[in-house]
Amino acid sequence: MARITWRKSSTQNLVSKFRLRWSYMKHCWHSLTFNAHMNSSYATDVCMTPIFWIVDNYTHCLGPFFVVGTAILTTAVVSIAYWIGLPFWWAKSQAATIVLLIIGNWLLLNIIFHYVMGVITPAGQPPEGVSHVEAVSMCSKCISPKPPRTHHCSVCNRCILKMDHHCPWLNNCVGYANHRYFFLYMVYTTLGCLFLIVAGVEIGYKYLWLDHSEHWTELEPLEGHPVKFNQSGHVIAVTHPNEYDDILLPPAVHHLPTPMADSPDATPARRRVLWFMAVVNVAVVIALGSLCIWHAKLITRGETSIEAHINEAERKRFLKLKRIYINPYNFGTKKNWKLFLGLVRGRSFWRTVLLPSWHKPEGNGLSFHTVHDAPFEDEWP
Repeated sequence: MARITWRKSSTQNLVSKFRLRWSYMKHCWHSLTFNAHMNSSYATDVCMTPIFWIVDNYTHCLGPFFVVGTAILTTAVVSIAYWIGLPFWWAKSQAATIVLLIIGNWLLLNIIFHYVMGVITPAGQPPEGVSHVEAVSMCSKCISPKPPRTHHCSVCNRCILKMDHHCPWLNNCVGYANHRYFFLYMVYTTLGCLFLIVAGVEIGYKYLWLDHSEHWTELEPLEGHPVKFNQSGHVIAVTHPNEYDDILLPPAVHHLPTPMADSPDATPARRRVLWFMAVVNVAVVIALGSLCIWHAKLITRGETSIEAHINEAERKRFLKLKRIYINPYNFGTKKNWKLFLGLVRGRSFWRTVLLPSWHKPEGNGLSFHTVHDAPFEDEWP
């Protein structure tokens, strides 16, 4: 009995020592990691620091490869559309082909123009050696004044006016001077891929659905005569419409689609190319389409991607104070879009948006009107 009691007491001592050690370790960990700003977001940022370091130091090296890859992919898609789509629609309807060529080349022109302009147009940066009256803060990395809506890009290693984000596909920052080019490039690329999908549905159905059976070995049209069974059960050909007539029946010829052995339409290479087109266009529509919707919402609210996070944090902070935060650059949906697209000073929508336009954004990027000091409606924009 005494032995059993001793074993229980020793087990309890071990458990209590383990709990004490565990409590001590937790206390040490909390004392070393305690911070007034410590939360899940802060911990995530700390864990993501190595990834941020890789992005900051190597994105500029990968940028040219992204640009070349985009150019190659666009060229491949357009070449395949002309190789397969143009002959198909020309044989189907020449009038429809002309309409499709006009629409397709209009989309292609806008895609190329806005992409090239987005790549070669600097986003804009504060001038050096000049005192900025509009400066609202100092950049801790550039050690220079920062105008409103300006943020430091760690990839470009400089401050960017009205910065939205750094785009590796453009190998350039998206900001004050090229934000419109970036957005319209996404819009026209999404529309172009939708155009190819709609125009290629019938082509895909013909080549990927009807001609997908590679085990079909019948290469010649089927020909023959009607048959009948005689009294002994044998099958005999019916060559005359009536038993005692001298009129011969012509051979029966079917009109079902039959693959030709030497037709390029039935080659596996063509089917693989069409599958490539289908996957690429659907993926681009989903990815760029979602990004277009996101940026359209930001433009509607009069903010950039960076400002969206800042404004969200400010709204939460004001909500705790039982106050309402107002974005100072939100002038309403209509005026926000007019300012973003440059539909000011008498510019028309068809000439500015539907056709390539080199016009610069309104203002100088160093100062911006706010809802508190905006001119009257008939004066601006």
